[in-house]
Amino acid sequence: MRSSGKTVAFILILLSAVAFASDSVRSLYNKGLKAEAREDYEAAYNYYKAAWEKHPDDLKYKVPYERTRMLAAAQLIKQGQKLRDDGKLEDALNLFMKAAAIDPSSDMALQEARRTQNMIKGQAATEGGAAPAQPPEEDVLHKRLDEAGGPVELAPLSTTPLQALHFASADTKQIYETLGRLGAINVLFDPDYQGRRIAIDLQGVTVQQAFDIVALESRTFWRPVTPNTIFVAADTQTKRRELEQNVVKTFYLGNVATPTDLQDVVNAIRTILEVQRIQQIPSQNAIVVRGTPDQLALAQKMIDDIDKSKPEVVVDVVVAQVRRDKVRMMGILPPQNATVALQGSNVASTGTGTGTGTGTTTTSSGLNFNSLQHLNSTNYAVTLDPVHAQLLFSDSNTKILENPRIRAADGIKASLKIGDRIPVATGSFGTPLGIGTGVGALGVNTQFQYLDVGVNIDITPHVHPDGEISLKVALEISNQTGTSSIGGISQPIISRRLVDHEIRLKDGEMNMLGGILEDQITNNGSGTPVLGQIPILKYLFSQNDKERHTNEVVFLLVPHIVRGQELSNLNRRAFDVGTGIGIDLRKADVPVNKSANAPATNPQGAAASRQQQQQAAPPTRPVAQGTTMQQPPVTVTPAQPQQVTDQPPPGTPVQPQQQTGQQIIQPGPPQQNPAMAPASTPAQAKPSPATPVSTPGVASFHLDPPTAAPAQGSQFTLNLNVSGGQDIASVPLQITYDSKVVQFVSVSNGSFLSKDGQNVALVHRDDPTTGTLQISAQRPPNTPGVSGTGTVFTLVFTAKEKGTGVIAITTPGARNSQNQSLQVTGSQTAVSVN
Repeated sequence: MRSSGKTVAFILILLSAVAFASDSVRSLYNKGLKAEAREDYEAAYNYYKAAWEKHPDDLKYKVPYERTRMLAAAQLIKQGQKLRDDGKLEDALNLFMKAAAIDPSSDMALQEARRTQNMIKGQAATEGGAAPAQPPEEDVLHKRLDEAGGPVELAPLSTTPLQALHFASADTKQIYETLGRLGAINVLFDPDYQGRRIAIDLQGVTVQQAFDIVALESRTFWRPVTPNTIFVAADTQTKRRELEQNVVKTFYLGNVATPTDLQDVVNAIRTILEVQRIQQIPSQNAIVVRGTPDQLALAQKMIDDIDKSKPEVVVDVVVAQVRRDKVRMMGILPPQNATVALQGSNVASTGTGTGTGTGTTTTSSGLNFNSLQHLNSTNYAVTLDPVHAQLLFSDSNTKILENPRIRAADGIKASLKIGDRIPVATGSFGTPLGIGTGVGALGVNTQFQYLDVGVNIDITPHVHPDGEISLKVALEISNQTGTSSIGGISQPIISRRLVDHEIRLKDGEMNMLGGILEDQITNNGSGTPVLGQIPILKYLFSQNDKERHTNEVVFLLVPHIVRGQELSNLNRRAFDVGTGIGIDLRKADVPVNKSANAPATNPQGAAASRQQQQQAAPPTRPVAQGTTMQQPPVTVTPAQPQQVTDQPPPGTPVQPQQQTGQQIIQPGPPQQNPAMAPASTPAQAKPSPATPVSTPGVASFHLDPPTAAPAQGSQFTLNLNVSGGQDIASVPLQITYDSKVVQFVSVSNGSFLSKDGQNVALVHRDDPTTGTLQISAQRPPNTPGVSGTGTVFTLVFTAKEKGTGVIAITTPGARNSQNQSLQVTGSQTAVSVN
């Protein structure tokens, strides 16, 4: 008894375990279904995988497990890309590796993982400041490519226009060097280039424009060597081939459909830009181009203009057919025919059989000539038509609506066929003659062709720039209405409705291609003459049938633009590409941001900043004649002039003086120059004249007279004199004035720099909004400097408003014949307008 109890308990435990395992697998599968329904493919994959691992031989669990593998990996890749865009590289890498583990066949996961690893390595090297690890020998070429630079671009130059640039007869090299000093650009010349003398008189042009004008006037061209160095040579085809930069780039096109499209782009670039080194790669939809940076830039523009996704149109086609049949039958139709016929007499006979009872038989004797004389009523038979009474009305409506929708790209034919394909016999063939009639008859075969019956639409759209759509449409509606036997073969009878034409519509405009309207009315009347025509009696002696069949078929087209032609301003813009000798893109001037020129409101802070700048700022390079530098307004209180002491070694490119609010590129490594903060002198602070201080071995600039009291509206003159000058070849300096009190008029060359008869290039820049005047005077290159005392400039101002102000040399500077900075001091003049 105990043994049987244990056996029963064991069986129950085993059955419970099996049921529990079954419930567990089913539960995992159901959880996977729910996760897949809410598009949580990673969780669904895990549930399906767990269920499949419990029953690996059951396809019910294996199929969803394999199906969600790719979906889960794609979902993880998308999440990883989002994390990487947010800067979470480690988390993104973990997701990419997890996606690769789920779907080992996903190359996308491995590519994204490698890319993220490279980003992590680069970030670690940048933050740690350590040098990158040496690449293996096989990666040397990749290392060279990573370290290779792109095309050299000249750093942006100042966009402040030059007020005047005048060279009566100067050597082109001297003009280039002057403009180079003005724009802080080193100028190198081709050893084969021989300068020639030209005359330049320009006003209101920028430094970049002045470079281009001088190049055009002197028939030269220049190319950047570094961001602050240019190389000048004669503008010939030979020199351009020798000296112009060459850049190689691969362009990948994403919207070419056929190899001919790629060839069209290559032909356009080769013809328009005269690029000879160009090769198409049809397998990658790519183009490899070698040319100058300007040629490649224009090639990029042409590819962007041409390689665009084609516009797409969705056309709603509406085929509506309405058929209505009405039938009415009403009336009483009396007998219309009566027939009278002769018949023989009926004779009755009685007979007795072998059984009991007797029988009587009636027979009709035939009609003969003898019986004609004995005719009676039994010999006449009258037959009348039956009376028909009808009262019937039927009304049937049939509506057929077909609304297919077709999407097509611009210029590409799209076809839509909805219906059946019906075989139609087109011919027959048999065995060759001579085999025998019996065998020949058995060898006859019939050829069939299948016709598309139903709705057949062929549409070729074209989207116009104004948003209208041209459609080339072939619309056919056909159906089988019956069959016909031809040669013993049953052939279908097909009814067709065909519209084939070209139209131009607006977006969303409904157009009726064509329609068929049939309206058939039939009236049938029958009855007794005369009586059937009397208004009331006609319903008793006649019958009237009336039928009306209406059939209307309409074809409608409604086009919708779902993707238009995307044309940006860059696509429509025209570019100056230079002359026929070479392609040169002219850079457009970019306005200087005026927000940086707002004056400060703290005079004390401005004065401290100005003093720091005078102590730390290096001497400025000479700038070209007639230019104005963008500077903030500075009003200087009477103070002792500061000395500029830094002297760069010989051969070092000279740094231009930089002020707040102006973007000028400096040659050589960048140096931190204190920005001069704008300030304004309070009205109650009356300036005192500055006394020039002479320092042994240091040249001194001072304004003469030290005080001025002009009347309002009158002009007055200040001379900028130098004393203690030694071998001075150029004088670049900056003067600030109170623009509310005085207004700058002009500057002219003094006699100091031209005392030996040399021509002096005088350049100035004036910013009346900030009261900043930048002046530079330069002797010709390769000439000795001037020593002694004299007048360098003569300044003319106009007394603008009553009040007091200061005209100060805030940044004095001078350079010797070796292009070395000299120690100089400045001064100021107190102005009181009455």
